[in-house]
Amino acid sequence: MNLVQRNNVKVSGQGPATLVFSHGFGCDQSMWRYLAPSFADRFKVVIYDLVGAGGSDLAAYDKIKYERLSGYAVDLVDIINQFADGPVILVGHSVSAMIGVLADRQAPGRIAGHVMIGPSPCYIDTDDYVGGFKLKDIQSLLDTLDSNYLGWSSNMAPAIMGAPGQPALGEELTNSFCRTDPDIAKRFARATFMADNRADVNGLQTPTLILQSTDDLIAPVAVGEYLHSVIPNSVLCLVDNVGHCPHMSAPGACFDSMSTFLHQWEGSANGA
Repeated sequence: MNLVQRNNVKVSGQGPATLVFSHGFGCDQSMWRYLAPSFADRFKVVIYDLVGAGGSDLAAYDKIKYERLSGYAVDLVDIINQFADGPVILVGHSVSAMIGVLADRQAPGRIAGHVMIGPSPCYIDTDDYVGGFKLKDIQSLLDTLDSNYLGWSSNMAPAIMGAPGQPALGEELTNSFCRTDPDIAKRFARATFMADNRADVNGLQTPTLILQSTDDLIAPVAVGEYLHSVIPNSVLCLVDNVGHCPHMSAPGACFDSMSTFLHQWEGSANGA
């Protein structure tokens, strides 16, 4: 299997540890350009596209495999095994933060750390959990995606991006959404928004940095606080930012927080 072709893998930089950047729903690897290059002088950097997104091989898309996030986690483990050297730190935006957790569970001990940007283990409110959405809201969202994906993308992408004062970023996200094959996007949306990964994150021992925007339509601060409470070795950092993509709209703040967290892996190949 040619992983470079399947996932449009690109490798740069050098260092004793590897950062693997994994993008969110409706996005592709190009959206790491504000952040990932800044680490290439200290780390090996791996970026890739989830199958069905960006420059990935659409022929590799399997409806059954990618019906659940675990299918994407299998791909991530493949990429780590082939391209990563030394300790591996996963940098996952949005749904890819949970894909990273599933990869960690699939390959115990292989992943040294997580940087979760705008993560959410479950988007749906329950009696004792705030996810940000009611079940009927998620069902309505998925129904709209099924009936008018391009219309939904044009309306929602700018709101998801937020970033008042940076309208070009909203336009970029809209264009990214609209480039995605609608059928694949609809299935990925269902896998994303109907997932419940609270059992997977509960008690996760891997050191984790949670980067949460102070104002995020998709993942409210309460979700970051929940993750911090159930991941024992975690740090919660609130980024002063409006929107779900602080790695694009507030990359400097993300870089500063990540640099502090990642310092522990800069000194040696064994992560000591």
